[in-house]
Amino acid sequence: MKALIFAAGFGNRMRPLTEHTPKPLLPVADKPLIVWHLEKLAALGIRDVVINTSWLAEQFPHALGDGAHWGLHLHYLYEGPVPLETGGGMLNALTLLGDAPFLLVNGDIWTDFDFTRLPPTMPESWAHLVMVDPPAYATQGNFVLSSDGYLQEDGAPMLTYSGIGLYRPELLIDWQSIADTAQAGPGKPSFRLAPILRAHMAFKRITGQHHRGHWTDVGTPERLAQLEQSLHGTCT
Repeated sequence: MKALIFAAGFGNRMRPLTEHTPKPLLPVADKPLIVWHLEKLAALGIRDVVINTSWLAEQFPHALGDGAHWGLHLHYLYEGPVPLETGGGMLNALTLLGDAPFLLVNGDIWTDFDFTRLPPTMPESWAHLVMVDPPAYATQGNFVLSSDGYLQEDGAPMLTYSGIGLYRPELLIDWQSIADTAQAGPGKPSFRLAPILRAHMAFKRITGQHHRGHWTDVGTPERLAQLEQSLHGTCT
């Protein structure tokens, strides 16, 4: 199985820290956010990792190299000067990911989730998402995890998508009929993934699991500082 790391965002809410450093390369507990993911992917046995880039793209190969340090092969995929959003980024990456299921990780999160807790083989669903309890800064949540393991749009209790999941390329079949699309460049549509996930939930094509441990969307300097303090406190 290959993996995709979303690393193309501008990181606007993280400014001024992201004016000269892309958010996934910001350090926490003495290593960049994205390296925490690379270490887990390598431990899982994944060898090929696609990293989509846009803002300050040249810094990623400079900081991470070819991945050999972790026993990985890193493939950098430049989206252009404007990121393609989550759906467009995934669609653009399929040229390198191929036809098989793949593991997706958002490059700007931190979690103690153990990737070995993912299903050992891809479920029959088109996507399998790791869900977490809604954080204090976004209490509304995203989806409901039913007792039979399927995700649905409405109900209670709401959980938050962690930015970690297993995906089949089939998820993007007929995406044009679902997504609100903008054209970011020649042959590069830009669209969000969430509406596509919601559309397929109605057909019971999206499953999930609940992670009750530590997770944060490192979206602001304040959250980064809190995470840093928490991790150093754990280490000491």
